[in-house]
Amino acid sequence: MSENTVNQALRTIGWDSDTVTAHGFRATARTMLHETLGFSPDAIEAQLGHRVPDRLGTAYNRTQHIDERTRMMQAWADYLDGLK
Repeated sequence: MSENTVNQALRTIGWDSDTVTAHGFRATARTMLHETLGFSPDAIEAQLGHRVPDRLGTAYNRTQHIDERTRMMQAWADYLDGLK
């Protein structure tokens, strides 16, 4: 789903762009996954699709952190369910 699709859905339900954006959800998740749920920045950045420079150079970094990302996404879903 594209960022524009999410933004349009937010506008349709009455939220303006000064209040909430699709990218804002990503930023909130990034912060909370690390600070609240304790997941590694490397796994979070991989999940968000960000390229992060490292000491070996991103050209050689093929890690995907699949096991941690799977646990992280379940923990995130559980966390959000708990907020209901």
